[in-house]
Amino acid sequence: MTDRLPLFPLSSALFPGLVLPLNVFEERYRALVGDLTALPEDAPRRFGVVAIKRGQEISPTGQDGLDAGPLAGLGDDPMEALYGYGCVADAAGIAERDGGGYELVATGIQRFRLVSVDASGPYLTAEVEDVPDEAGQGAGALVTEVVRTFTAYQKRLAGARERSLSGQEFPDDPTVLSYLVAAAVIAGTDQKQQLLEATDAAARLTAELRLLRRETSIMDKLPSLPAVDLTQQPICAN
Repeated sequence: MTDRLPLFPLSSALFPGLVLPLNVFEERYRALVGDLTALPEDAPRRFGVVAIKRGQEISPTGQDGLDAGPLAGLGDDPMEALYGYGCVADAAGIAERDGGGYELVATGIQRFRLVSVDASGPYLTAEVEDVPDEAGQGAGALVTEVVRTFTAYQKRLAGARERSLSGQEFPDDPTVLSYLVAAAVIAGTDQKQQLLEATDAAARLTAELRLLRRETSIMDKLPSLPAVDLTQQPICAN
């Protein structure tokens, strides 16, 4: 089964269950959010978030609030500019700013695969196909080791910043844990996208173990690290 959704390309991936604040100022995305707010009160306000593979998140005129079209910064072929998998997002707390634009919080709901993209309207829309989440063989057995390795990774970061970490509780569900770690680990968009596209939670957790062990090993050899706070989610300005 496929569905059609408004499409919001970003420079990073969104994962199911994770929250992303958005600062919306470009005309194309103001139109998208305006259409969401016009839906009936009890209707879901959902759109698709997909990471940009080749192109820019903000159009050259976007900072001035000028309408440069739905494909601004993405070239002529959106299927080539965008990664093939994204995440359905549910918009909550939409607030209109003085002078135009919106602030909202997007929560990841469900992975999807891009089937086609339509650029004929004020913003991109896409035909998407839901990608089901499966635990995969051996997922449960990976949870303890991933939590241990991720905790060591966090402590190494906190130590590099001369900070301490308060006690944390991690989910027992392999799929939920896999998305939490994927969102929190410091990695490039291509690596994050690979985690999003993993066939199941077991594959994602296995890839995260490799990534966490590699990054922790690198940190052990470096005298200093950039200040990064895993507890803070940056606001994406679009």
